Amino acid sequence: MPATDYQGSSAAFSFGRSIMSLRRDQVVQSMEATHEATSLELELEGFQRQVTDRFASLSSAGAEDLLSLPWVRKLLDAFLCSQEEFRVILFNHRALVLRPPTDRLVSEYLERSVKALDVCNAVRDGIEQIRQWQKLMEIVLCALDGHKTLGEGQFRRAKKALIDLAIAMLDEKDSSAAAIAAHRNRSFGRSNNNGSSTSRDHQHHHQQRSLGHFRSLSWSVSRSWSAARQLQAISNNLTAPKANELIATNGLAAAVFTMNSVLLFVMWALVAALPCQDRGLQVHFSVPRQLGWAGPVLSLYERILEESKRRDRRNACGLLREIHLMDRCSRVLNELADSVQFPLAEEREGEVRQRVEELSGVCQALKEGLDPLERQVRDVFHRIVRSRTEGLDSLGGRYNNPE
Repeated sequence: MPATDYQGSSAAFSFGRSIMSLRRDQVVQSMEATHEATSLELELEGFQRQVTDRFASLSSAGAEDLLSLPWVRKLLDAFLCSQEEFRVILFNHRALVLRPPTDRLVSEYLERSVKALDVCNAVRDGIEQIRQWQKLMEIVLCALDGHKTLGEGQFRRAKKALIDLAIAMLDEKDSSAAAIAAHRNRSFGRSNNNGSSTSRDHQHHHQQRSLGHFRSLSWSVSRSWSAARQLQAISNNLTAPKANELIATNGLAAAVFTMNSVLLFVMWALVAALPCQDRGLQVHFSVPRQLGWAGPVLSLYERILEESKRRDRRNACGLLREIHLMDRCSRVLNELADSVQFPLAEEREGEVRQRVEELSGVCQALKEGLDPLERQVRDVFHRIVRSRTEGLDSLGGRYNNPE
């Protein structure tokens, strides 16, 4: 065979083999892409389903359970679980996360989540405030609980703690009025004409000192910080993804929007429930109804707003159910302390002991629930920090623009 013929045959064979290899590679790549798309679809469907189930469970809570300590802890569990599932999806599909517009959407979520860190700090301050109120309730219980007979001295001690509690629980804008009201009511029906001016001065000084004590707690956020403004910052420009974004991101844009919405709702509900600096619930929460989790989330949003508009909750320092029970029990006990006469009638003593028992129940609920709640808030804080660090590392730091 001539050399030229051999070379031609060899070249033809080599070229044919390269085409076959190329076709085989394309088939393999196509199969891998299909597998990846199928895997991503399954993960995204599972994520959306899990979020829907969690918020459906939260929205099934009755009026007695909504905004209670166990409910708020369940809400934070829903966030932590959703956040972890979202993180795993991003980790499993890093190549897609690095491509526009997914990289931008993920980066925007990371920046929103950073704004939630201040909310976590403010909420932990609020938990510490509740602990201070709890100490005053325990003084009331110590004075009125477990005694065979209730005398004037025990009521005087309880009354003092109840007034301090009323002052401490008021919003800052109402504190002056509270001090005046407390000053007027401190005597609870006792008349003392001799040295009354000196006694009143002493009481007024104590009230102001007490008021200062509860305002001088160690705050984790600056005194100019506003929970309402922070929530507004988290909600700014939060819109559902368009069809072209869903296509360009293989559906990841929907998961990012879901996680953004979960973040906003959870932070909003925390601010609603717990004492926070410059609390405010005026956040526009718009979610397309066709999303599976939209129904339960919007239902909860509307129920919490309605709760905030109730006459007895309108000026509350937090919608947490235990705060409401604490306020109600202490008010009733305060009124009873004003109206009692000694020796105490049997019927009136029974009423007092019933109210003390209710207050004891609230104290017990706080003892059992506040520490686990604070740990969860801390977990949320650290999970956000860790997720942002991992996210920025994945994105190569190109969107790292801290405020």
